[in-house]
Amino acid sequence: MSNAKALSFLPERMQILSGSALKVLAILIMLLDHSAAILLSVYPPALEPWFSVFGRSYSLYRVCRDIGRLAFPIFCFLLVEGFLHTRNRFKYGRNLFLFACISEIPWNYMHTDTWTYERQNVFFTLFLGYLAFCAIEHFQEQQMMQVISMAVLLIAAYYLQADYGWKGYVFLLIMYWFRYYKPAQAIIGSCWLYYEWKACFAFLFINMYNGERGFIRGKFGKYFFYAFYPLHITILVILRRILF
Repeated sequence: MSNAKALSFLPERMQILSGSALKVLAILIMLLDHSAAILLSVYPPALEPWFSVFGRSYSLYRVCRDIGRLAFPIFCFLLVEGFLHTRNRFKYGRNLFLFACISEIPWNYMHTDTWTYERQNVFFTLFLGYLAFCAIEHFQEQQMMQVISMAVLLIAAYYLQADYGWKGYVFLLIMYWFRYYKPAQAIIGSCWLYYEWKACFAFLFINMYNGERGFIRGKFGKYFFYAFYPLHITILVILRRILF
C-alpha cells in the first residue's frame, strides 16, 4: 500500500483519484476561476447577487471565484508529487521556469491589458517551491544551509510578488514537509490558509488521491498540462476583447 493510501484521513474506498484525475480537476477549477476573473468580471448580470450568507452577497462571479480557490492547493500537491517521482529533476525545474516566462505576457494582459503588470504568474511561485525542495534534499546533512536557502527563497518570493506571494511559497513548504502524513498536511495547511479558507476544501480531493499516475502519459500529455496555463489565459483574454 502506498503512503498516500496508508496516511490519508479518508477510507481506502474513497481514494479513487489518480494523479491524472487530480490534474484534470485542477485545470478545470482553474479554468472556471479565470473565466470568472477575465470574462464574468466585466459582464454585469454575472455580478448581480444570487443570495446572501451572513450578510455577504454571492453572485455567479463570486461563486466561481470561491470555487477557484481550490486549484492552488491541488497544484501544490501535484508539484510535490511530481518532484518526488520525476526521472530528471533538472528538466522538471527547467520546464517550470520556461513556462513561467512564457506565461508572463498572457498573465499581464489578463490583469492590465498591456505588456506589463507588477505581479508575476503562479509558475514563479511553484518554481521557488521547487528550488526549496532541491535545497532541502541537497543539504540534508546541513540544517543551517537548509534554513539559509529557504530564507533566501522566501525573500525572493516576497519581492518577486508572484501569484499567491510568499504565503504561497510557505504553503508549498508545508505540503512538502508533511508529504507522507496527509492528516497533518491537511490540518496545518488549512490553518495556514486561514486568509483564503475556501481553499481548504481542496484537501478533500487531495486525500482522495490513490497514489497512481493515471491516464496522462507521454510527452504530449505532460506538456499539455504545462501549456494549458498560458494557453487558456490567452484564449480568455481574446474572448474578452471580442465580446466586451
